[in-house]
Amino acid sequence: MLFFDEADALFGKRTGVRDAHDKYANQEVSYLLQRIESHAGLTILASNFKNNMDDAFIRRFNSIIYFPPPRAEDRLLLWKKAFPAAAKLQKDVNLPAIAEQFELTGSHVLNIVQYVCLQALDRGAPTSRRRTLSAA
Repeated sequence: MLFFDEADALFGKRTGVRDAHDKYANQEVSYLLQRIESHAGLTILASNFKNNMDDAFIRRFNSIIYFPPPRAEDRLLLWKKAFPAAAKLQKDVNLPAIAEQFELTGSHVLNIVQYVCLQALDRGAPTSRRRTLSAA
């Protein structure tokens, strides 16, 4: 099995050749296309930017699966599960309101939680504050 994350960066649209960089970038995309076609196993490409991928790749896909952004109730669950058990939230942190207001993906939530936990550790406090969450 081959798995390519951020596939749009590797399998970007080929462009008109204006300089040597374009020529070699187009050759790399063509080479990858040939190699994937000859691969006997499963190939999975993940991307947030399907429109940036070369059409020749998209035509060869057997399936394209779209994962929509999480809904508010899913985001709330992400927020709750992202904080480590040792982390405490101050009373001014209203996770249901945050989940409802901000349409974030799971990776965004994890990045924010890591940031606010590091800020709490830096302050020497066991709790995360709403102000720190808002700044993230």
